[in-house]
Amino acid sequence: MSNVLKKILVVDDTPVNVKILVDLLTFKGYEISTAASGAEALAKIEANAPDLVLLDVMMPGMNGYEVCQKIRSNPATSILPVVMVTALDPGQERIKGIEAGADDFVAKPINHAELLARVRSLLRIKELWDTVESLAAQLAESNRTLEMRVQEQVSQLDRLGRLKNFFSPQLAEFIVNRGGDDLLKTHRREVVVAFLDMRGFTAFTDASEPEEVMSVLAEYHGAMGPLIVAYEGTLERFAGDGMMIFFNDPIKVENPALNAMTMALRMQEQFEPLRMLWKKRGHALELGIGIAQGYATLGAIGYEGRWDYACIGSVTNLAARLCGEAKGGQILTNQKTLARVEGLVDFEGLGEVSLKGVSYPVAAINITRLRA
Repeated sequence: MSNVLKKILVVDDTPVNVKILVDLLTFKGYEISTAASGAEALAKIEANAPDLVLLDVMMPGMNGYEVCQKIRSNPATSILPVVMVTALDPGQERIKGIEAGADDFVAKPINHAELLARVRSLLRIKELWDTVESLAAQLAESNRTLEMRVQEQVSQLDRLGRLKNFFSPQLAEFIVNRGGDDLLKTHRREVVVAFLDMRGFTAFTDASEPEEVMSVLAEYHGAMGPLIVAYEGTLERFAGDGMMIFFNDPIKVENPALNAMTMALRMQEQFEPLRMLWKKRGHALELGIGIAQGYATLGAIGYEGRWDYACIGSVTNLAARLCGEAKGGQILTNQKTLARVEGLVDFEGLGEVSLKGVSYPVAAINITRLRA
């Protein structure tokens, strides 16, 4: 048994008997409390939760059997060890005691050695039961904690799944894992911005039914979207046939310019079969792309209930103007951005161009392929 002091309640209406038991058990190191009646015993059991009860059978008012039955009927004390102490016929009393729920019996006059042996035995059983209950409580608490964690993870997965309908997986996971608070904070970072735009789209929409326009857009977005995800881009917005994608925020990438240009080259490859398909339907559509690198201000813009994650700065204007300058099949960038992928791509210089909103001539460069 543990070294924790065990508490024993002695219940007897005869003071001499009580004193004998108290002196014996105190000497053996137990903490003793006493009660002179059944009602007092039940009150002390409820207030002080003893580890064992020595219960006299014959008492005025409520006898020992009735007290034992009440102890057993209470879920909080249903396993509390009870030793009946009786001077009556042991055989008959034992049957009544078993029916009342007693664990053991001691006959008067009390044999001290026998009493102590029975007390130690029942206290060991009680301690084992307490250990089982403690472990069961710990297991229940662990199960509750595990269930809460599982529910939280399921909730996060559900939230992540819904967010992925609107954001890239990287951005959706960033929002879920960090609660989105960091996204709301305005910050400045060097990014690479890519603009996509279809040539001939305005004429196509003027001449086509809305259903045909939406069908073409669905095929276009369906082909371009997976590439944005694959190359860790953040899609800021759709604008009909136009898309704005930026790299290096909120997820940092090692070489955002290379990611953007690789994505753009793959997009032109994926666009070609769509272009041929649409040409058979009578639609003349081409894809132009502009890419620029520079510092931008990023963060959430909007109002309560409707927020967008935005990239704002001259770099976005430069990428958009380069996209507007690009012919079908071209990927235009500037010298600064090209320097970030020097030796990794093939390109052709197109000379200086004047771009709307840009106060200086820009040396336009067409990216043609990745080097092996």
